[in-house]
Amino acid sequence: MRLDLFLVPLGLPFVASLRDTRRTPEDANGLILKLNNQAVEALENQQSRAERSGTCTLANATFRKDWALLTTKERTSYIDAVKCLQSKPSKSDPSWAPGTRTRYDDFLAIHIDLTPSIHRTGNFLTWHRYFVWTYERALRDECGYQGTQPYWNWFAHQNDIFQSPVYDGSPSSFGGNGEYVKHAGIFVGREGIPIPAGEGGGCVKDGPFKDMVVNLGPVRPGMRDLPISPTGPLGYNPRCLRRDITSFPMRDMNVENLFNITLGPASHTVSLFQDEFQGRFPDGFIGMHASGHFVAGGDASDVFSSPADPTFFLHHAMVDRVYWIWQSLHPSSAKTIAGTITMGNNPPSRDALVTDLLNMGVNAPSIPLEDAFDTLGDTPFCYIYI
Repeated sequence: MRLDLFLVPLGLPFVASLRDTRRTPEDANGLILKLNNQAVEALENQQSRAERSGTCTLANATFRKDWALLTTKERTSYIDAVKCLQSKPSKSDPSWAPGTRTRYDDFLAIHIDLTPSIHRTGNFLTWHRYFVWTYERALRDECGYQGTQPYWNWFAHQNDIFQSPVYDGSPSSFGGNGEYVKHAGIFVGREGIPIPAGEGGGCVKDGPFKDMVVNLGPVRPGMRDLPISPTGPLGYNPRCLRRDITSFPMRDMNVENLFNITLGPASHTVSLFQDEFQGRFPDGFIGMHASGHFVAGGDASDVFSSPADPTFFLHHAMVDRVYWIWQSLHPSSAKTIAGTITMGNNPPSRDALVTDLLNMGVNAPSIPLEDAFDTLGDTPFCYIYI
């Protein structure tokens, strides 16, 4: 596929248009496309100037695509692979995670176990990059999936999330809302930023995952009426997948916030970028990363067991896409980290190091954090976003 077909210069007129106070979701959708194209162009220029080397180049990299742009056949193939992973036996040591039953559970278990050391930490972006890639490899190597990991474009269907091919409830979606269950809404973080209850809250009622069984968690659900697992974080707690889909959190997924973290004031350092990206909860700002989880609500509202909802991996592919764009547009900062090794430095801990290992449990070998900086070159990965 020719990369030049995707290159659209960002252009000063478009940047100037951000000053217009009249905004629509299409503004952010247009900006992310232009930024993506600028990222590819930047990588192409670096390669032509021999500033990049390695076995993986733009010429042989795979492409990660928007779920909405996949054909029905491609979507069904991905869904079938996810369900295949949910049917295979777990590889986890039962003395560590007694609740795991499937290979899908192995991914959920390691995320639950490591949550305090992989969120609001110096390894947040790189650990989740490796996590999503490891999941993609399992779909391919263990379940015969032929495609790449798709992403959910947050900036489309913002006016009606139920029209999104991710959540429209069709056979080629991830299912729609849960059954209506009266509940008190969702609260984000220790600060308790409120998200009003939607029209769901119960078991997913349609689509290919309506009969999905979740075996682990929840540990700390944002949806306060979701019962915490009585068997502990990694104990066996079989139940249905629950959702309360709402567009309310998507208010932070706007053109101003996207511009701020990619080209604006919050783009100047990795510390500013990731802190704004993950949200400033004490200020009442949820941020794009957390907002994506709270759109689905239910099981996805638990920072620990959010991978219980298969949409997690599409959401975090989009998180990685934004990180990849930021890295491509800021090459001097692309291989820097900021933060400690505990969530929000609580309890206080040392700074993260590029030599720290990214632990994937039974899912993949641990690798140094610095090996996850680049999706090209001599890394485990070999992909770009389009």
